[in-house]
Amino acid sequence: MAPTYALETAKPYAFRFDPKRTALVIIDVQKDFVDPAGFGSIQCGSAEIFATVRSVVSRIKTALGASRSLGLHVVHTREGHVPDLSDLPASKRYRQVNSPSGHHTLGIGDQGPMGRLLVRGEEGHDIVNELAPLPGECVIDKPGKGSFWATDLHRKLMARGITHLLFAGVTTECCVTTTLREANDRGFECCILSDCTSGFNVSFVQTSMDMVCSYDGLFGYIGSSTELLSLPSSVSRTPPTATSKLPGDLGLESLRNQYSKGSNEPVRLVNMVYDRIEETSATHPNVWIHLRPREIVIEEALRLKQAFAARPLPPLYGIPFAVKDNFDVANLPTTAACPAYSYTPSQSAPSVTAILEAGGLLIGKTNMDQLATGLSGCRSPFGSTTSVYGNSKFISGGSSSGSAVCVASGMVTFALGTDTAGSGRVPAALNGIVGYKPTKGTISARGVVPACRSLDTVSVFATCVADARSVWQVLDVYDPEDAYAKLPGTLPLSAMDYRGVENAGFTFTVPPPSALEACTPEFQTQFWRSVQKLEASGGRFLSISDADFEPFRIANSLLYSGTLVNERIACIGADFLTKNLDHLHPTISKLFGAVLAREAKPYEVFSDQMTQAECTRRAQMLLERIDVMVLPAVPCHPTIEAMDRDPISLNAKMGENTHFANVLDLCTVNVNAAFYQGDEGTMPFGISLVSGMGRDGRLMDVASFVERCFGTGEDV
Repeated sequence: MAPTYALETAKPYAFRFDPKRTALVIIDVQKDFVDPAGFGSIQCGSAEIFATVRSVVSRIKTALGASRSLGLHVVHTREGHVPDLSDLPASKRYRQVNSPSGHHTLGIGDQGPMGRLLVRGEEGHDIVNELAPLPGECVIDKPGKGSFWATDLHRKLMARGITHLLFAGVTTECCVTTTLREANDRGFECCILSDCTSGFNVSFVQTSMDMVCSYDGLFGYIGSSTELLSLPSSVSRTPPTATSKLPGDLGLESLRNQYSKGSNEPVRLVNMVYDRIEETSATHPNVWIHLRPREIVIEEALRLKQAFAARPLPPLYGIPFAVKDNFDVANLPTTAACPAYSYTPSQSAPSVTAILEAGGLLIGKTNMDQLATGLSGCRSPFGSTTSVYGNSKFISGGSSSGSAVCVASGMVTFALGTDTAGSGRVPAALNGIVGYKPTKGTISARGVVPACRSLDTVSVFATCVADARSVWQVLDVYDPEDAYAKLPGTLPLSAMDYRGVENAGFTFTVPPPSALEACTPEFQTQFWRSVQKLEASGGRFLSISDADFEPFRIANSLLYSGTLVNERIACIGADFLTKNLDHLHPTISKLFGAVLAREAKPYEVFSDQMTQAECTRRAQMLLERIDVMVLPAVPCHPTIEAMDRDPISLNAKMGENTHFANVLDLCTVNVNAAFYQGDEGTMPFGISLVSGMGRDGRLMDVASFVERCFGTGEDV
């Protein structure tokens, strides 16, 4: 698929780009750099030259408007330091002010007319009003001249599937080209809009741009915003997705378009959602533990509409969502499907708060396997949930059962769940939707009842990969108060390929045949058909051996056969479990009773942790060579009757292809690959795509492509 647009007169040759994979990066157009008496005017030392730099703002504003119309992503950067200047190296702080013949009378951190110079939180640090970021646009605060140093810029670009960068801002000879050169090293295709950048030395500006496009484009391209302005507008940067078989149209992009055109509004949407919940309550009972009253959500929808009247809409404006009932929501009970455990928090979990601040409308809290223990959806005192397929005879999967069913049945656009051993993927697969489990520690887990804190992740359920990705972009924020949060700088980053998955393809592998023996014949058939479809669509298959797959097998056994399961006791509380064992769901009581009765030696815990670390390193090394591992999300789809007969071993079987993921610190997403004809009609078949720690953006790129390959999910 060829890129959509081109700047034909760019040097050294035409810069071609696909708008959905391109970002306009506006470098440091802050008051401190382009307003009088800021750090930039001090740096410049000439009022006349400074005025020419300030004049670039109007041209950037025009290019910014065009970029938004084209559907480009937009990134703003701001150079500045934390108030105590602990991130300011002495060399940067003193070198210029110490120059014997220099003109720097003030330095970084000193008091200026707009507050302390280049200090975050001060007026001068703000982006100028003309270029104010819209809700959902990235703002990168950077302590250095380059925008990648000590920031999560690369990760933000990966999360959005961005491969091409258009640069504007100040100053050309410093922060703009410094960022571009590093972006080039990281694999991004880069172009400076020459009329949208400026600096304090004309010759330096020209030389800097000449260097960028020298040697046949060694570092990138130099273009002009004039051609950008002439390109036709695009209504969406979201790629086409598989056609949904679900009722109604609650897709995120569809609702965004409806709201932006005025063809829908939040109150009407809320009423539609509650009408649908009432209509489906007979066929999909036991979905909700706490369904919020319609009138309260309508009031919130009214306030939301008023708050954003004549203003740009936030990314999840008016989008209905649900959360699993192990998430804290202020002033609503958190039960974790265990009445004895229930409490009412005064604050919401940061993940819930982030969705609400992005404009989401919370419909309610969903049913789950008790204490997030199970993969069946049949372990709740609030009743079992059933798959939306199979005439209510088949399990929904768990533990995030209600979250999956409310999305699959068209009650909400997306839902949050949790995933410790597969709870964000198994119910997605059994309901024909997308279930995304990110890298551990990249979404805040504070305010979520822990199952195993070192393994838990928040998960996202949606009807397509694009919707799950949009929600993830809102949630993927470092939380310094989460003890298990990963610093963005510790996550590995993929080198970008400007050709995109559509043109460059992807590499994948599958487990050895021995690892698929647990699958039913029907699921094995569907899986190998899916593999053939991936190869025919451009996937490059790389085989692995039994030895390569060994760490995944070991990780599966570690989770419940080893001592790692004792972390569940530590998280829930041994005293609580001992006192309330007889009040738990019978299967949950039996499971925790068995764990409490174990006589594990203390040193066995450390032995298992060392094994876990060794297997994690081996698995990560394998997945550094391969984009994704593909495997059946589940080995079968049991009936509720079968699960009731064998609630422990059959439940364990459901996790054959999921248990290892969090143990090995992997990211993974379920995509529906096919529908097949079962005894009770059409049934879904899902595949899981698994990638290494921190490679979530690349995983999403591949998953989006794979989803389009499978089209409507008809039998492949």
